[in-house]
This record gives sequence, C-alpha cells and structure tokens, in this order.
Amino acid sequence: MEIAVVAAGFTPGESDQVRRSMAAWQRRGGLEHFKEKLISGMLQRGYTQQFAEQIYQQILGFGSYGFPESHAASFGLLAYASAWLRCHEPAAFCAGLLNSYPMGFYAPAQLIADAKRNGVRFRPADVSFSQRECTLEINGQGRPDVRIGLNMIKAMNEQQAQAIVDMRCKQKFTSVDDLAHRAKLNRRTLEALSKSGALASLIEQRPAARWSALGVERLPALLAGHATQETTLDFPNMSEGREIVADYQSMGFTLKRHPVALLRQRLQSLKVQQAKQLGTLRDGAAVRIAGIVTHRQRPQTAAGVMFVSLEDETGSSNIVIWKEVQETQRDAVLHSQLMIVQGRLQNANNVIHVIAHQVRDYGHWLGELTIDSRDFR
Repeated sequence: MEIAVVAAGFTPGESDQVRRSMAAWQRRGGLEHFKEKLISGMLQRGYTQQFAEQIYQQILGFGSYGFPESHAASFGLLAYASAWLRCHEPAAFCAGLLNSYPMGFYAPAQLIADAKRNGVRFRPADVSFSQRECTLEINGQGRPDVRIGLNMIKAMNEQQAQAIVDMRCKQKFTSVDDLAHRAKLNRRTLEALSKSGALASLIEQRPAARWSALGVERLPALLAGHATQETTLDFPNMSEGREIVADYQSMGFTLKRHPVALLRQRLQSLKVQQAKQLGTLRDGAAVRIAGIVTHRQRPQTAAGVMFVSLEDETGSSNIVIWKEVQETQRDAVLHSQLMIVQGRLQNANNVIHVIAHQVRDYGHWLGELTIDSRDFR
C-alpha cells in the first residue's frame, strides 16, 4: 500500500483496493488490472520503465504468497499464546474459551474434559455463587478453580443471569421463592436451574429443587417472596447416571465422571481398551476402542475418507474410516453416539490412529443420555 502511494501516486483509497486485490489471493493473482496505473504512476514520478516493471513484478510476486503468509504469522502468534496459556494457566484458558462459546472446533464438554485431565478443578453453576460468565475462584492450595457461569445453562439468557447476580449482590437469596420473585424468573428458567443443579445452595437435592421450582407462584408485589413454606417432602436421591443425563440435557456437559467411565466394566467384558492405552501398543496391533463420538470429518481432499474422534474418560482417540467401511456399515458410522471400533493401530512418530475394520453402534448403552457430535462433512 505504501509503495502504491509513494511511488505511483495512488490515493489511500486506491491503495486499499490494491490490498483488497491481494487479500483475494488467487493462483493467478488479482493485481493485473492495476498494472498500467502502477507503472504509469511510477514513470510520471521519474522512475525508469525497467525499475517500474521490476517493482510491479515484486508486488505481483508478494501477492501470490503475502496473504497466506500474513495469516500464517497471525495464526502462529495465536497458537503460541494459546499453547502458553493452556500450559501455564489452564484454568484461565478454559474459562476464557467457555466464555467465548460458541466458537472453534471443540464443544464445552471436550474443553472441560481436557482441562480436568490437566489438573483443573471445576465448581458447579450455582445461583448463590456463580457470575453471569465462568470465573476463577482460588482454592485452599492457592490455585484457581473454574466456577461455571450461569450463562452455560441452556435455558438461561443474559438478562436473567445478570438479574440473578444483581439481586444476590443486594441480598443473599433465602429460598427458591425469594430467588424467583426478586430476579423475576419464569417457571421455565427455574426448572432449568433445578435440572442443572444450580439451586443446590438453596435446596441440595435436584428432585426437591424441581418440586420447589414447580410450586413457585406469581404473587402480588407486596407478597412476592413471602409464599407459605410448605412441608419439605422426602425425595429419593438421584443416581449419578441420572444426574449426568440431567447435566447434559441442561448444559451439554457434566462435572461428574465421564459417561464412559460408568460403562467401563461392561466395556472391559468386551475387551475394549482405553484411549490412554493406545500409546503403549505397537504399530499394527489389533485394537478395540470405544468412546462418545465428538467429531466426524470428511474433507473434500481426503478422497472420501472419514476421520472420527472418540472420547472416553482417559482422553480422545482418532479413528480413520475408509470409504468401503463407511458404505458397508453406514448407519453405525453416521449415527452412533457411543461407538465401538475394532481395527488396527497406526503409530507413526507417536501420531496415533486406529484404522477401522468394524464399527458398532452401542448408543443404547447410554439410555436417556443424548450427546451431539460436531460433524463436518
């Protein structure tokens, strides 16, 4: 842009058009229609024809790689900064990504699972402690834990979450009824809070919290927050599995054990290995691996090959599914939530894949749990 202005007399607006042509990077270039104006501008300012042609060719040459080079430099800087944060400040890194969602390749469940494997501890969303977004809270060891924000609850909008925080700052909530009336929450939002466990500081058990949320009435202003206290009913405790289902339904992730951990005994009976064990096996070994399907990718440049990511309680495994396997086992490949893959391990310089020979859908083992994968195909 500066060469176009100084050497060829372009206006700032015209030089920006040059930049835009270069940013529209094409194999044949996008600067040819500026050639005459660039060269004539340089000749008018006393430069020789040879020099003007040389400068134009240099600009043209830069246009063929400058756009991807500049993006590579930017992405390189972002990658370095992200890697440094993930290594040295994993809690802050995860909280920042969660607060920026939806973005990027990974869903909150994968971000949280990765952070937990790197030693980050999480605290649940709670109307008495959470801010609108995810925040950091220092634990007894002087290290930051991630407090899940109210914004991670699916049915919660920004205004409702902020109203909860604002009312709590004025005075602590004493009951679900008090919360509902001071923050002006509707029944749908209260049910979402109870389902996610975010009312635990007011009523510990989720079934009791849901019962209380369903019983909140819209009273006149003078009586709001002063509903008659009913006798507390005894509800059976929810099993861990049902709480995990409720977490995924209300937030899309859980802070409890990974769903596959609950199935590990059944998977062991099928001789299924854990993701972390793949690195200990030799190249070419026969393996059987299982996990929640988190991603499916079938790039146009991969000649029909599909890449699937499976996640268990120990990490992720990368599955390569050739076209013929996709065609013969189509339903399991495309629709499994919980997939068991039998295949052969490929380990090249510690880059590990499993080449799938057989794919089976075990989604029925998840019961009511529904987990959406991110599919790019």
